[in-house]
Amino acid sequence: ATTPPPIGAPRAAVGDLVPDYGRDWTIGVLYGPHGAPDFFTEESIETLFDSAFEVHYNSNRLGVRLAGPKPRWARSDGGEAGLHPSNIHDCEYAIGAINFTGDMPVILTRDGPSLGGFVCPVTIARSELWKVGQVKPGDRIRFQRMNFDDALAAERATDASIDALELQVPHPVRPFEHAVRGDTVSPCVLAELPAEGARPAVAYRQAGDRYLLVEYGPQRLDLRFRFRAHQLMEALEARPIDGVLELSPGVRSLQIHYDSRVIGQSALLQRLLELEQEQPNVATITVPTRIVRLPMAWQDSATLDAVARYRQSVRDTAPWLPSNVEFMRRINGLHSVDEVRRIVFESSYMVLGLGDVYLGAPCAVPVDPRHRLLTSKYNPARTYTAEGTVGIGGVYMCIYGMDSPGGYQLVGRTLPIWNKFLKNRQFANGEPWLLKFFDQVRYYEVSEPELLRLREEFREGRYQVEIEEASFSLAEYERFLADEAASIDAFRARQKQAFDEEVARWQEDVPSSREAAAPSQTPPDEDPDGHVLTADLSGNIWKLHVEVGDAVEAGQPLLIVEAMKMEFTIAAPVSGTVRALRVRPGTLVSAGDALIVIGP
Repeated sequence: ATTPPPIGAPRAAVGDLVPDYGRDWTIGVLYGPHGAPDFFTEESIETLFDSAFEVHYNSNRLGVRLAGPKPRWARSDGGEAGLHPSNIHDCEYAIGAINFTGDMPVILTRDGPSLGGFVCPVTIARSELWKVGQVKPGDRIRFQRMNFDDALAAERATDASIDALELQVPHPVRPFEHAVRGDTVSPCVLAELPAEGARPAVAYRQAGDRYLLVEYGPQRLDLRFRFRAHQLMEALEARPIDGVLELSPGVRSLQIHYDSRVIGQSALLQRLLELEQEQPNVATITVPTRIVRLPMAWQDSATLDAVARYRQSVRDTAPWLPSNVEFMRRINGLHSVDEVRRIVFESSYMVLGLGDVYLGAPCAVPVDPRHRLLTSKYNPARTYTAEGTVGIGGVYMCIYGMDSPGGYQLVGRTLPIWNKFLKNRQFANGEPWLLKFFDQVRYYEVSEPELLRLREEFREGRYQVEIEEASFSLAEYERFLADEAASIDAFRARQKQAFDEEVARWQEDVPSSREAAAPSQTPPDEDPDGHVLTADLSGNIWKLHVEVGDAVEAGQPLLIVEAMKMEFTIAAPVSGTVRALRVRPGTLVSAGDALIVIGP
């Protein structure tokens, strides 16, 4: 389905290439782990299903960004997880999850992150994922509810269609009401166990038709919850369940990826409920840990460049701009940015999850609560972060394993933690990731030139980092917390006061994103003679090579459009003089929009 060209678009002649103004898609989804009423309002979930979302120009195999109505949240902020209500303690993501990075929904695809700290209210059914691979900027998507039985039947029909090489007959979808069931807090939650003795409360959250998220305790950071998830993972590895494909732990959860054609959702849920009753008291647990010392260049040029790119192409004003470190100082009630630096380099960051963002990136928290700098995540997220950059979001530290999008506040850069060529012996057992669960990362400061040298030597195996083997006892750690309780409480009180003040400023903040085009040098109602060069695809104007009055030759590069995380150079179709510019760097354009007028 297409829509008419925008008013003012040039008329097409026979033989001209005509821009595609977008197609309409209906995609079936199941509930994800985070819905109403604990994260979103009921009204917001209904809006999700009643609205059409447009595919954003900055979409690719990592994630398909969507433009649509702003959600209504059931809470004011994410607490320890971050300033925005979309922020949660990091958990695992299902392929096909609709992930709200701030107020912007993003479909997480095959190359997307496996772990992160944003809510996912719905997940695309596996049989519907092929559609996501076909969408392009300007297309429109509507989401349609499915239940587990319909999703399983549709997947089996797809299997049969492939086996027989016959066109699949669309499977009927039976809509169902979005209403909170009496026995759980939300339709997203399939079952719950209350806290009992040493066992924390447990919630079994649906994450589409192929994933279950087992979540421990209330929405707060507590290492006991992480170790409880570790116990469950070890129990499932010792006694495998047929049909379970992968186990992925987060901060207070364990995601179970399963083949619903082998074991159904209800059968798997029953097995997990039985297994939970058999777990021992987590207070006695001791886990192996390694002290990993890494160099970091504080606020290096790559870190600052990522912030600058965000200001140019995504959002030019926000509470965390122009300086992420100054924002961290303010929101934590610290006196200077040097205090932020001191705390970062004094911290021992324990790795609770791997794959945060991409490629073995750690989700790590300071062991000492007095080192837990509380920050918010970008809203919307960045489209670019350099590999090796160190960021902090909520109270968690992450090292970006590749050039990628991201939402954490950026402080510096360290070594590459992912090396697929395995030239360095510290990447053990054929694994391209450096860090392991429960490692403790400690940074020491180096200059940017020194870091660049160490990065190259480490990548080639000529430099090894210092790693110390140790153990971590939960009982000893809780004694430490009790002994330092007064100091920890005082730190948290100061931090909360500053945090609350920042939340108040946040509520007044209106995102100043580049959704509106910069004014043209020639008003649109003035129609200068000449050839009107129009956009063939939706995107962001990344760079202009010409100004009004410049003489150009046919084939000469005029501007660069950024779309789908790529750069497209647009050349002059004719020779002449630039009569008018309809765009400037940072302007968002749609297919058919006028870009430049070239006159004789």
